[in-house]
Amino acid sequence: MPVREEGYALGSGDRLRITVYGEDKLTGEYLVDGTGSIAFPLIGAIRARGSTITQLSEKIAAALRQGFLDDPSISIEVLNFRPFYILGEVNHAGEFPYVEGLTVYSAVAKAEGFTYRAETKRVFIRHKDAPAEVLYRLDGATPVQPGDTIRIPERSF
Repeated sequence: MPVREEGYALGSGDRLRITVYGEDKLTGEYLVDGTGSIAFPLIGAIRARGSTITQLSEKIAAALRQGFLDDPSISIEVLNFRPFYILGEVNHAGEFPYVEGLTVYSAVAKAEGFTYRAETKRVFIRHKDAPAEVLYRLDGATPVQPGDTIRIPERSF
């Protein structure tokens, strides 16, 4: 299940390219910071966390209409999604950059594979802002989303 930018809820760690047509000084790359906001010229901090690309574009355009531009045209694309995390029975636990179409198998490969103690039939995934981990059957199609924390448990002997 790849990420579709139009329905994707932005979050801390996402890097965006915001284009304001005809306004080169406003066009650039922006990072959604730890508070969930971006610092945008002229209008200051604007809340991005939880917004879709379309919603953020509308927020920026509305703010720019307040005495700065008559009819701003905004385009936004996600350059880098927030990272995912993997821990437990992998050889190199840590934070890794998310790429579209990521599965648990490819995430484990980024973490240099399973340890000899790893459970290879189940995985726990905690989605960003979810209250708890969810148990999944581990197969090649188990998707990973930006901001997920993957935990590979130890197998029972």
